Amino acid sequence: MGWVKNPPMKKILKSINKRTWRKFRQHLAFKQDKKKFAAMLLRDQPHHTAWPLAEDYPIMDEKKLTSGDAGGHYFHQDLLVAQWLFKNKPRRHLDVGSRIDGFIAHVASYREIDVMDIRPQKKTIPNVRFIQRDLMLPIKTSEREKFDSISCLHTLEHFGLGRYGDTIDPLGDKKGMAHLLAMLQKNGYLYFSVPMGKQRVAYNAHRIYNATYLLDWFKDMKLKVINFSYVDDHDNLHKNVRLAPQKISQNYGVNNYGCAIFQLQKTA
Repeated sequence: MGWVKNPPMKKILKSINKRTWRKFRQHLAFKQDKKKFAAMLLRDQPHHTAWPLAEDYPIMDEKKLTSGDAGGHYFHQDLLVAQWLFKNKPRRHLDVGSRIDGFIAHVASYREIDVMDIRPQKKTIPNVRFIQRDLMLPIKTSEREKFDSISCLHTLEHFGLGRYGDTIDPLGDKKGMAHLLAMLQKNGYLYFSVPMGKQRVAYNAHRIYNATYLLDWFKDMKLKVINFSYVDDHDNLHKNVRLAPQKISQNYGVNNYGCAIFQLQKTA
């Protein structure tokens, strides 16, 4: 048993023992609580007959959890941009690739929204008009400047990496942005978010952009920044942030995996 004296192995065994002991205590508490519940149920005969105890369905890890996860890029961006959209009340809004169970659900609760995605959507959702499309491909003539408002949240960073069945193309995000803007009317708003940090490609998951690159890109595409917010490396949301040159060069202190959230206006 000399291997037990090995420091890494001792650490592993200690961890296993802690987990095993915790599971045992949870199981014991579950059995005690069930016994108590059954006795109380038996005392109330009408309830006892209406609610027979069936199979065990133990859930033992939620007693000390918070009431919900109010964090993460998607939580922050979906709520923030849905609020911007509610305030601005566009005539016709298109979303490209954002989460159905997040941003789309928020917006569909108070208005109609067109949704475009390379992936199929088999369900009919109230207030949602769905279009299946690969936005790296040229758009239809009938779609040019069709929308006065477009959102694309945590989506464009995937274009051209093949993750969702799209064509492999290093310029996929550039093509996607050009087609987004072709569908947007002059002076219309683009609500846009992507991962922010040290610039790199994490193939085939996503690209991560730095602030300088994004702002230069927007300038080239004739996009005016109306609002900039971001989520930092520690999941803190910073709203309505001023675009200061020194902060931009420092990437607002985000080095790993934050999220840049913009309200942009098409000026040409």
